[in-house]
Amino acid sequence: MAMCASILRDPEEASDVAQEAFVQAYRSLAGYRGDGTFGAWVGRIATRMAVQRADAVRRRPTTGNMPAEIRADDVQVDPERRFVNAENATALRAAINRLPADQRQVVTLRFFKDMPIEQIAVETNAPVGTVKSRLHRAIERLRGQSDLRWLS
Repeated sequence: MAMCASILRDPEEASDVAQEAFVQAYRSLAGYRGDGTFGAWVGRIATRMAVQRADAVRRRPTTGNMPAEIRADDVQVDPERRFVNAENATALRAAINRLPADQRQVVTLRFFKDMPIEQIAVETNAPVGTVKSRLHRAIERLRGQSDLRWLS
């Protein structure tokens, strides 16, 4: 989120992009090759999305020069997008809450607290390999959740 905030310079926009990036990462789990850390992969997605959003905002005409009906349409689209993003994030958080405690813990530390695997191992008093396998099993379990299939 910090990278999104530094690119967009708007905390609300940065929060939206970070949330969208997490959902996009979930949708693209099958494409994760494991070359680097999962956090770095999600970070690249978020950075790319933030740059795209910043470009779109920069190219967007100012509302002062637009007819009133166009400005009204813009206001209606943005809340809808925010609602859909919030619904997706709610479904994902509910799925994470259904994970077994050990898997839920590593997912929370890794993706919500942005901890590296090694630090999670220290925090949970588990070997690095165990943390990696718990994280892998959690991701596989999330992929199989029937109520999340509509996100992919």
